[in-house]
Amino acid sequence: MMAGNSKRQGAIRKKPGGNPTAGSGGRRRRALEGRGPTPKAAEREGHKAHRQSRSADNLRRQAPSRGRAGASTAEWVAGRNSVVEALRAGIPVTTVYVAEQIERDDRIREAFRLAADRGLSILEVTRHELDRRTDRAVHQGIALKVPAYEYADPRDLLERARAAAEPPLLVALDSVTDPRNLGAVVRSAGAFGVHGVVIPERRAARMTASAWKSSAGAASRVPVAQVTNLTRQLVDYQAEGLMVAGLDAQGTVDLADLEIATEPLVLVVGSEGKGLSRLVRETCDVLVRIPMASSTESLNAGVAAGIALYVIKRRRSTRR
Repeated sequence: MMAGNSKRQGAIRKKPGGNPTAGSGGRRRRALEGRGPTPKAAEREGHKAHRQSRSADNLRRQAPSRGRAGASTAEWVAGRNSVVEALRAGIPVTTVYVAEQIERDDRIREAFRLAADRGLSILEVTRHELDRRTDRAVHQGIALKVPAYEYADPRDLLERARAAAEPPLLVALDSVTDPRNLGAVVRSAGAFGVHGVVIPERRAARMTASAWKSSAGAASRVPVAQVTNLTRQLVDYQAEGLMVAGLDAQGTVDLADLEIATEPLVLVVGSEGKGLSRLVRETCDVLVRIPMASSTESLNAGVAAGIALYVIKRRRSTRR
């Protein structure tokens, strides 16, 4: 019996032309021609190593990294318009990531120019790698890695006031969850001589890239402190000799009549929907209202803080 013609189970019958019906040689090698090297197991969707890699990345993103006085986790800004806007706003950036063979339109060229002006590193990676790093955001081939924000210690804010030989003026935010409002408050704080902003760790906006952009650069000049318990921190400030004034629609004092504006002061701003929380309201030494034409109108935190800080700054200036 000729080799290859055996009828026993498992035998391979050769066909004319030498095209094997089994094995992983010829046909598979030819099918892979022109497709580049086989991706690593960790890069192939569906593979166990890929799932493990993704899980580890997610855990790293979710785990809070703590620096001096606490820090938020690093984040990503993805997409051509978002990247250009972030670079224009001067947001701190560690690295610019660009996909290989990216099509260079006006936005990409401007992003490269802004990055070069700031001396930022530009790293070219595969699209798959950029997908992985940005958690599959719509990055359009470009993304920025923004470092974790370093929060100040709440006591440092008082030291800034003492160093400037000025009565402390702080702003505390109670349950403000929109990072754009946080950024707007920081912007007003920079404009009206505030020595620092205090935010709670939970149920509150953090100093993200969005907040930094909304601050229009003020975030580089005004420190933000993050505290575990806002009410307890307000009590600590009271022990240091500061008065606590809360903005509240039902306040008993008009903003223009706030006599303690010239004293060491913490201005507390609540959320637009719920205002001040019960414990924070009870901790305040005085509740202040902004008179408005209609009692049904409300102001968001950024606008309310800006109005109040302008009035306070004006009273402080006329006292000198």
